[in-house]
Amino acid sequence: MTIRFPKVHIDNKQLVYVSFSIEGKRIRLYNGKRINSSIDPNRHPIEQRYEMGKILASDVYKHLLNDGKLLEFRSKKVIAGKFTDIEYLKQALDTKLSGGYSKKYTDMLSYCYRLIHDEIQNSKVDSKAIKNVLSRYSSGVSYNTLKRHLKALINEARVQGMKSNPMEGIPSKKNKAKLHKPFDDVGAVLDEIKSFNKNLHLCSLLTYGCLLRPHREIRELCWGDISKGLNEIRLSGERNKSGRNRIVPIPSYIKPFLQKEDCGSVFQGFVDPPNPEYFKTLWGRYKAKSRLLIQGQTLYSFRHSGAIEIFKRTGSLHKLQRAMGHSSLNVSLTYLRGLEIAELKEEDMPMV
Repeated sequence: MTIRFPKVHIDNKQLVYVSFSIEGKRIRLYNGKRINSSIDPNRHPIEQRYEMGKILASDVYKHLLNDGKLLEFRSKKVIAGKFTDIEYLKQALDTKLSGGYSKKYTDMLSYCYRLIHDEIQNSKVDSKAIKNVLSRYSSGVSYNTLKRHLKALINEARVQGMKSNPMEGIPSKKNKAKLHKPFDDVGAVLDEIKSFNKNLHLCSLLTYGCLLRPHREIRELCWGDISKGLNEIRLSGERNKSGRNRIVPIPSYIKPFLQKEDCGSVFQGFVDPPNPEYFKTLWGRYKAKSRLLIQGQTLYSFRHSGAIEIFKRTGSLHKLQRAMGHSSLNVSLTYLRGLEIAELKEEDMPMV
């Protein structure tokens, strides 16, 4: 990039600025903020401003000759210089944070950014830095979860313009499959929860009967999401994990527990949605008192139990995929592998 020494000008309001061109684009700077310089000629008396403008012009020239970065006014578009890898990651993080994703997801991306920022000794992000960050986690689940979020952040940074791909060649860890624990007697557990807390009972019913996810999709439900006849729940793409619009029928056994009000949350005592930890806290208190729960059963076990019921009755992966709101059949297959669903029957086994 060729640049001439900036010229100093005075406008009709006696304000001093420097001007220069980059690839035919005319740039004006009234102060040094955009090049991280503290020089501001117009904070000085009028008779001193022109001389301070010369100093600003010198700072700007040195900055650009040293490949210093210059962004468009009130924009993140680079006019001169280039972002470092860590700056691309910060820009990627800002894009994700403003993208309407769940708090849990954005918190994890922010955590990933902090880990990388603290790890690197310069502005370059390489595979060694990524491996060092991942090496802190011995658990395969934690390792793969962190790797997945790091990859999402770095992929966005590459969209923004980062050239390298530090995730390339870093494998995932193999995990031993764990069985999720569905309920043997859903009705009995629901009755026990009903006597414990009405809101937790309604959440459990909706998780089982509508196959919605409890900690966001259900927690944020308001009467505007439910049809007038209490027949359907309608969620826009920004309200569910798949990112697509979702319409699910409401089974008849749930309707009596939906006490219709004019507006606000579907849960008693709330106008706005309960806080993100509300059902997690209720479940922990219920679990401490329950006589029916076994090791490995959670609030999500109602969703697992509902999935098993649908698959056993229909035998259709396509119906299960639609009911669960999965993005593909592969997701549904992976989901089923973690449940206690036998893939072989007795008659399939070798005979003597």
